Amino acid sequence: MELRQLGTSEIQISPILMGTWQAGKQMWVGIDDAESIQALRAAFDGGINTIDTAEVYGNGHAERIIARALGDVRHEVVYASKVFANHLAYDQVIKACHRSLKNLATDYIDLYQIHWPAGTFNSPEVPIEETMGAMNTLRRQGKIRAIGVSNFSGRQLEEAARYGRIESLQPPYSLFWRHVEKDAMPFCREHQITILSYSSLAQGLLTGRFGPDHKFAKGDNRAKNRLFQGETFERAQLALARLREIAQKAGVSMAQLALAWLIHQPRTCAIAGARNAEQARQNAAATDAVLSDTVLAEIDAAGRIVTDKLDDNPVMWQW
Repeated sequence: MELRQLGTSEIQISPILMGTWQAGKQMWVGIDDAESIQALRAAFDGGINTIDTAEVYGNGHAERIIARALGDVRHEVVYASKVFANHLAYDQVIKACHRSLKNLATDYIDLYQIHWPAGTFNSPEVPIEETMGAMNTLRRQGKIRAIGVSNFSGRQLEEAARYGRIESLQPPYSLFWRHVEKDAMPFCREHQITILSYSSLAQGLLTGRFGPDHKFAKGDNRAKNRLFQGETFERAQLALARLREIAQKAGVSMAQLALAWLIHQPRTCAIAGARNAEQARQNAAATDAVLSDTVLAEIDAAGRIVTDKLDDNPVMWQW
């Protein structure tokens, strides 16, 4: 798998990243630690060298699973973790990083990201200058190699960049969720900031596995995802029918089609989670898909059946 430069840093990342929200178990159902470990190993064996995680994923559980799965190949893997919105004061950022270092059983984190802006989810308001000050300290100390932000608007990204070099932005981005294109993507292109899309498969919707009558199990966070609700979900079914035809002609799965489309977008790499080894292998294989400009345009048009009717609310969930 051909690697890509992360922002302007020396870090080389895979076009597809392994996401680990589900490995934390909290807000998911039916997750097994042994399968998560096998999935992480399969992703690595398939050429995915970059693992995205966060302190809040199961209160460190996902980070600890990563350490168990990849500890023996740690220096061949890029670890990307995040500090949550309730830990953005200077001392809290430092402590959170140290907890993540312990969880990951490592002495450095390659990419450390601010998970959500201060004030989100009723978290304390902390000036971005203070948070970035802590991030810069950690980088000078060698505890982290690069700084990123997640769920920041274009305006928030621009403000954060005044206080230090930002190498990546992690927004929700998929064929069915494209707010970043109108908001922060121009700034990212101008300043060589890599976009790391999350919910790249629209939490599984773009795999085609969820039909019109699907009901999520109690505790599954996707039940509150706006894409799975009302008229938006109905439009998604129409779009999926078109995407299924395109995928069949291209000789790839629907998930691979959606991921391949993403990594063809400007400065974009795609995060995709996996519950088991086979899903991880299939995600890694998305980099092998060959899509012409005509096919990319057809995929784009199918996705717009959903996105052209969405409002400007950048938050995907109704929490």
